[in-house]
Parts: sequence; C-alpha cells; structure tokens
Amino acid sequence: MALSICEQLDNFVSSYVENTSEGVLSIPFDKEWPSPCYNNEGKQGEIVPWQPVRQTQSLSFENVGSALKLTLNSDYCEYFTRYFSNNLIAKAPQGECELLQVWNGEDFERLQQNLIGHLLMKQRLEQAPTLFFGLTDEEDFILTVVNETGEVALEQVGMEPKEILAPSLADFLSTLTPSSVSR
Repeated sequence: MALSICEQLDNFVSSYVENTSEGVLSIPFDKEWPSPCYNNEGKQGEIVPWQPVRQTQSLSFENVGSALKLTLNSDYCEYFTRYFSNNLIAKAPQGECELLQVWNGEDFERLQQNLIGHLLMKQRLEQAPTLFFGLTDEEDFILTVVNETGEVALEQVGMEPKEILAPSLADFLSTLTPSSVSR
C-alpha cells in the first residue's frame, strides 16, 4: 500500500536529518527571521544547529483557494503545513532539486503570496493551474503539482508542464535521496 504524503514526507525528513554530516544541520542565525527550527539561539550570523520541526500552529491555504475560487490539491497543502524547515536538497532520478519549505509563519504567508502570483500568471496565460514546490538545477525550471490531477511535473516558468515526473507528490518524494549536505 502506498504511503500518504505525510508519511512519505516524514520518511524523507528523517532520512535527510540522518544523512547530514555528523547528524547536524547548521545555518547562520538570524534574529530578524525567528523559527522553531533553531536548536538554540546565537549571535547574528553565527552558525547554529537547526532541524525540521513539526508545525503545531494551524496553517491553511484556504485564503488562496477562496481568493482564486480554486480548491488546492490536498497533498500540496499537507506538504507545506507539516513542517517548519529550511529548504531541503535532494537528488531525484532526473537530477538535483531543492524542496521548498517554510521557515516560520511569515514565510508561509510569503509562500501564499508567491503562489497567488504564480496562479494568476497561469490564469492570464490560459494554462491549467499548477502549484510550485521545488527548484531544479536547470535555470527557469520548477517542480510543480498539477492542481487537478496531483501529478508532479517539471515546468518551465510561464509554460505548460514539460514532463510528468510522478503520479503524486508522495510518489515523487519516494524517489528522492537526500543530497549530502553540511548545512
């Protein structure tokens, strides 16, 4: 039986943390950009340990859906409302990618604003709605979820999806291996 998006994301995040150098993720501390991901406080710019943390506050994409009269793919919504985390670097069968994440509540609001801009562009171009969630090592190519079907696609910004990579976000996550990171 296939794993749910939450189970698959949990597995990937666990694997990501386990595969970091010495099991520790680190990032420059930014007192202006607080997050529950910081393991401890530091001086501005000091390298401190961090880790993905399950969200405890209730975040939702309802305002995006109502503003655009669109029901957003539920797996996509669960993907961004499961963890607070820095972006996660991974290797897909097609190449390197960076899975976007939200660092804090303010970052989630920024994601929603960017998603609205993306969806309005798709409407203006008379293209089917897609929902971005990752970056690729190819300039101008992003990873998206086709809103209607839930399929994961490779998409050049402003264009229709170029290629379907997986039948679902959970299936796509199952093909990823965490890249060796020291950050």
